[in-house]
Amino acid sequence: MKRSELNQIMRNAVEFTKKMGFHLPPFAFWGPKDWETKGKEYDEIRDNMLGWDITDFGSGDFYKVGLLMFTLRNGNFYDKKYIKPYCEKLLIVEEEQVTPYHFHWKKMEDIINRGGGNLLVQVYNSTEDEKLADTPVLISVDGRNYTAPAGTIVRLTPGESITLAPGVYHQFWGEKGTGTVLVGEVSKVNDDRVDNRFLEPVGRFPEIEEDEEPLYLLYTEYPPAKD
Repeated sequence: MKRSELNQIMRNAVEFTKKMGFHLPPFAFWGPKDWETKGKEYDEIRDNMLGWDITDFGSGDFYKVGLLMFTLRNGNFYDKKYIKPYCEKLLIVEEEQVTPYHFHWKKMEDIINRGGGNLLVQVYNSTEDEKLADTPVLISVDGRNYTAPAGTIVRLTPGESITLAPGVYHQFWGEKGTGTVLVGEVSKVNDDRVDNRFLEPVGRFPEIEEDEEPLYLLYTEYPPAKD
């Protein structure tokens, strides 16, 4: 992805969150020069992967297959000094923009439609060899628990949510004609570097073509604190 594309996606996200009345934390707006001044007191942001996370999953077309995430808070798989056992993210999903099939080995999560358009979530159980199963899926939507056929698509209108257990394959996208979706994710501690199983190989973290200066840094780009 080009840096100019990432910058514009961030600008669009800031504008959309303001429109939706959702306020990002101050560190969302720190650029490279700001990060040069941030000492070890900000290591929780660095160590726990808080901040901007944008990917086209290697598709080359972000608005067809891609996702913007912003991690607001998170614990840590490995360092117990960070005691939070939970994670919260903001996601922005465009109409017909697909996040491809994946599951998590450890993470249980709630995917919440916070406003805007409708979110469509398609679910399958996984087999022992990590393929799509044809077995009925246990679905939990806002306290209603029921089983549905493999491949069921759950429509989440604003205010609705779905709970996804470890091992449940899911893909999601914004429903055409309903608008961009502001999505919340509340989960156990998250580490996307080690806890994602995609059905098909993807490029989870983009290679960046530097055609202009970064507006804000992705969480993978933070410099270490200076002594």
